[in-house]
Parts: sequence; structure tokens; C-alpha cells
Amino acid sequence: MGVGPNNSRGVGEVTFAENTRFTRSVWRFNAKGYKDYAMHGNRNTWVKLSFIAERARKEPELQFTSLAHLLNEEFLRDCYYSLDRNKAVGIDGQTWEEYGVALDANVKDLVDRMKRKSYKPLPAKRVYIPKDKNTKRPLGISAIENKVVEEGIKRILECIYEADFLRFSYGFRPNCNCHQALLKLNKLIMTNPVHHIVEADIKGFFDNVDHELLLEALKVRIKDNSLLFLIERFLKAGYVEDKKLIRTKEGTPQGSILSPLLANIFLHYVLDVWFEKTVKTHVNGFCAIVRYADDFVIVVQYKREAERIEKALENRFSKFKLELHPTKSGRKSFGRFERENAKRQNRRPYTFDFLGFTHYCDKNRRGFFKVGRKTKAKKLRGAIKDLKEWLKKIRNAVIIKEWWKILASKIRGHFQYYGVSGNMPALKVYQCWAIRLTYKWLNRRSQKQSMNWDDFYKYLEKYPLPKPRIKHNMYAYS
Repeated sequence: MGVGPNNSRGVGEVTFAENTRFTRSVWRFNAKGYKDYAMHGNRNTWVKLSFIAERARKEPELQFTSLAHLLNEEFLRDCYYSLDRNKAVGIDGQTWEEYGVALDANVKDLVDRMKRKSYKPLPAKRVYIPKDKNTKRPLGISAIENKVVEEGIKRILECIYEADFLRFSYGFRPNCNCHQALLKLNKLIMTNPVHHIVEADIKGFFDNVDHELLLEALKVRIKDNSLLFLIERFLKAGYVEDKKLIRTKEGTPQGSILSPLLANIFLHYVLDVWFEKTVKTHVNGFCAIVRYADDFVIVVQYKREAERIEKALENRFSKFKLELHPTKSGRKSFGRFERENAKRQNRRPYTFDFLGFTHYCDKNRRGFFKVGRKTKAKKLRGAIKDLKEWLKKIRNAVIIKEWWKILASKIRGHFQYYGVSGNMPALKVYQCWAIRLTYKWLNRRSQKQSMNWDDFYKYLEKYPLPKPRIKHNMYAYS
């Protein structure tokens, strides 16, 4: 696979170098809120980064040849202060506070080792978190020194690639979030002749990204061998599991600071630019895409074109050593005529899942078509189960006054994410279960202490839990 221009016109034949800017993005100095500190602490570096961002925006084919020198002492100190100080520690066992005791000496030594190319990132500590009932998701927890360097590299890459990323990519980007992706998808379906969707999820994406192909994608914009060498070392650092060091030949470890941005860069060339420059120019009728990380939905006007896109996706990803998830990907009819078609064909209307919501064909009060959304059943059951396990574990660990605020925070967080237009019934189901489970485990603290429902409701009046609210209006699009 080359990185030069490709004259082939077949769907799926676009190389990494076909990189055209389609949207203007404004890069923020620091997405974590440390802009003032950074600007006063190290003005030169931030001025250089803002200059790089402007050059990247104006010259979409420019390659940057000198970037690694930006990882200087002052800049890395800024990166250190922007880190979340409550994150879990890596295999070095060193906390944020402990590293900061001798911060100047630590950062100076770190920069010296990077200049000598003797710095080697420590392997990540492998942990697992529940993904669903039967499987777990692996996460890599980086050492504090790794996090400092990763944050620095991320900021450098971000100021370049935010100028290139396309408007339909919403995952792990400044000023972008899940609800913007949902709003965009709703707008596409409601305002365009959409009758079919192709939903897709890349199987084990973060674990299967090919390192050589990822580095080739980075070389489209970056020609600094020192920075590329450093990124490659992070990719191959591996992880420690059960006291065994496992080297990685593929994948970007989930949980690291750098991983989401590298994944976005890879998919920008593999999927986004290919779809914009090749697929859309070969498809009859309307088609569009909304992507959040490795989860994306394509909306299409005609059935035949949806079938062609589905096959083209499989071919495209196979060329880059990726595979679509067999059960989470597929083509379905969906749109304003789906309910009538389903009734005529004697079946239930099709639905699809995206970002934790099940989307279905609904009608508004006037009887016109609208896209309905509800919390995905699997996600709702998982949230209720997680709350149950937490209440069971915490009920006797600390006094009620301490964990009641945490309980309220958990419930509020659920409502803030799933509080979208039309999802009030699912929010009330979660609220009902939250109240029932809280009452149950309050009464299981001991055999002597108990309260009836009347006492419990009086307690709720004095210390109320959050109530469900619609936080995101999906029908107020412009």
C-alpha cells in the first residue's frame, strides 16, 4: 500500500495520502482547562503549537519535519499539571503527587533521555473491566512518566489533525461528544431521503490496529523521525499481566492518553477520507456517515447502494487488517416508510443501536415520522446491575451520609447521558429500580435497623435523589 496519489476509481481503493480538508476546526490551547497556566509558564511552546495548528489548517498537504523538540521541560511540566491526579497508578506504583515532589529533576532527566533516544516507555499495567455479562474489556494503565509524555505527544498531534478531521467524526475530540453525534444522526435522517442504514462496529479495533499501517498513516502529515520513533516505542511497550511482560505487535492500548487520538488518525484515512472522496462520488442518491471512535452509522437513500456500501466496507477494512463485527454490523431498512413496509411484510419494524441507544421509527403528536430513541436494553440492565452491586458493597463500608452523595452522583450521571428527547420512560424505569434497590440495601445493613416505605419516603423528602430530566433536545436542530 503506497502513500502517493491513487488514480483508481473503484470503491475501496483510496490510499492514506488522499487527505483533503473538508472543515475548519479551531484548536484549543488546552482542552483540560490549563490554558492560562500553560501560556504564562511556557509561552514559546504554545505560540509554536498555535502556529503549527494554523499552518495545518491552511496547508492540508504540508508535512511537519520538526516536532519532537517541542517536548521540552516547561512543556512537559504543563502536561504534568494537566493530568488527572486521581487516576490509578501504573506498574511503577508512583502517584501524581509522588512524581511531583521532585518534578523539575524528574522532567529534566526525562527530556535528557528523550534527546539521547534512551527513553523507553514502561509497559502498561493490564486490568479488566466488565464489558457485558460474559466478557471483559482490557485496559492499560500507564505509568505517570508515560502519561506526561503521552499528553505532550497528544497535544502536538491534536493541533495538526484537528485541522484534518472531518465534521462527521465526534469521538475523543475537543468540543465533540456523543450527544452531538446523536443530534447529527437525527438531523440526517429527519431532513434527508434516508430509507436504509448500514450500522457497523469494528471487531476488536483497539486490539487489532496494525502498527506499521498506523505509522504509515502518521507519515502522511509527520516527517519527524524522532517523534515517529517515540510513538512507535509507545506502541510496542507492551503490558504486564500476572507479573508477565507481554510485548505488543499490534493494537493501541485502551486506557492510555494517546490511544484514542491514534485510533482517530488511523480511521480518518482508512474510513473518513475514503467515504468522503470515493464512496460519496460513486453512490446514487443521498448517503452520509456519523462516526464516534470505531462505532459508526451510514445512512443511505437506496437499497442497492446500501448493499454496495456494505460490501465495500468489508473489502476496505480487510485491506487494513480489520474486520467488521458480524453481529453488531449490518444493513437494514429504516426511515419514514419503515413502519408501513414492516406492516405490509408482516414483521416488526427494524431498529438499530448507536452509542447506547436503540433508534426506532416513531410518530410525533401530529402523526408524522420522527426518530425515536430509548436506552439500549442491555445498557439499562447493566446500569441497574452495577448500581445493585455498588449498593450491596457500600452499604456497611461507610455511613449513609457519605455514600448518599455518591449514589446521587451515579443516578445524576445516568440521567445526564441518557436524558435525550423521547427517552423519559427508560429514565423512569432506572429511577424506579434505583429507589427499590436503595430501599432494599438500606434495610440489609443489619438485623436491628430497618425502615418501612413510609419512613423511606420521608427520608427521600429530606435527602432527595435526582429525578429524571431531558437534558438533550434532539428535535431542536437547526
